[in-house]
Amino acid sequence: MRRLLSVLLLATALAGCGDQSGQAGGDGKFSIVTAFYPLQFLSERIGGDAVSVTNLTKPGAEPHDIELTPRQVGDVAGAGLAVYVRGFQPAVDEAIGQEAKDRAFDAASVVTLLQAGAGDGHEHEEAESGQDPHVWLDPVRLATIADALAARLGEADPGNAAGYTSRALALHAELDTLNDEFARGLKTCERRELVTSHTAFAYLASRYDLHQVGITGISPEAEPSPQRLAAVAQEARGTGTTTIYFETLVSPAVAETLAREVGAKTAVLDPLEGLVDETGDYFSVMRQNLAALSAGLGCTR
Repeated sequence: MRRLLSVLLLATALAGCGDQSGQAGGDGKFSIVTAFYPLQFLSERIGGDAVSVTNLTKPGAEPHDIELTPRQVGDVAGAGLAVYVRGFQPAVDEAIGQEAKDRAFDAASVVTLLQAGAGDGHEHEEAESGQDPHVWLDPVRLATIADALAARLGEADPGNAAGYTSRALALHAELDTLNDEFARGLKTCERRELVTSHTAFAYLASRYDLHQVGITGISPEAEPSPQRLAAVAQEARGTGTTTIYFETLVSPAVAETLAREVGAKTAVLDPLEGLVDETGDYFSVMRQNLAALSAGLGCTR
């Protein structure tokens, strides 16, 4: 009897270990781990009630250089799908490579990427490929990613595939509407130079025919050289820039310094790397960005 009990206990333990594949959590929902906010947003909107989503980047945290706790690495290992942007967060790349390589969705792999720092006067070390990871700031690319994520979820969780497809179609339509709003709102502007504290906005600028001028490169923690600051100041004066944009989650000090230098004001342009106000979402923040751009660039509808 004692031997039989030992065998049963061992079998139960092994069954518990097998459940760490993440196909379903304790609530029976398909488990998704996301690297940072925009991917959490996509996963929740497409997954609906069929999924349980865990975000590795805490609200209000700057995501570029996060370090994962052992528990978070365990979340990656136990997820049915890990959703990330390769090259954006080294710690996440490492955890997924070791723990969820066959259960991962790289959002950047399904769209055409821009080269990091192309034309902005900076050299970047962001990713090995030298590509800019900030794809979510282009609603058109994000819609493509949404479609691909729905398909990947359908493969991993075929019982809910129809729901994933349906919700992705609805989200795609909303993103098309947002793209139309940006295209109309930024069509006619007095200025098209977008002076930002760091170059997170290349996809947005490319989509809507703006010229991004970054004080620093893709890394928000980088400090500009005096030469770079002088070059941006000269360009800002030459183009009549009235607004220097700084982002949430990092200090506005450099943008404020430049603004004083050229006689401009500052305004927030949110790169949506993390959600600051949890009462909002991707759409509300992007529309706030549109209003800030419209005001700063002198746009008329």
